[in-house]
Amino acid sequence: MAAARFSQINLVARDMTASLGFYRRLGLDIPAGGVWEVKGHAHHAKAGTDGRVDLEFDSHRLAHAYNAGFAAERGRVVIGVELASREAVDALWTGLLEEGAQGLQPPYDAFWGARYAIVEDPDGNPVGLSSPVDPARRRAPPEL
Repeated sequence: MAAARFSQINLVARDMTASLGFYRRLGLDIPAGGVWEVKGHAHHAKAGTDGRVDLEFDSHRLAHAYNAGFAAERGRVVIGVELASREAVDALWTGLLEEGAQGLQPPYDAFWGARYAIVEDPDGNPVGLSSPVDPARRRAPPEL
């Protein structure tokens, strides 16, 4: 079995402005310069953390861009685990599906430079399987 490191939680927000305002009100550091916008709409933000576990926010539209199985009718959390390599993502995906896990997003080379896939845990929570980011593989995201 591939070693995994719990690395992030993505909150998929219905209303990014309201969500970021709420978490800022709680005292989280979410720098304005760290909010990624397209056509005047916020689609991604990252809270300042100690670096061991990231807390990130995504719009529904961005969630659809990286997760073909995203369920837009309700807000979702994506639990992230980082694996050692791109190959480890593919191998774990295959093994989990063979064991009966539901696949939401087959492994692919994500626009941010990681190999990425999403499966559901037994309670239906999406779990993102990610390789380390390779900056040489980064590209523009799909049209939002």
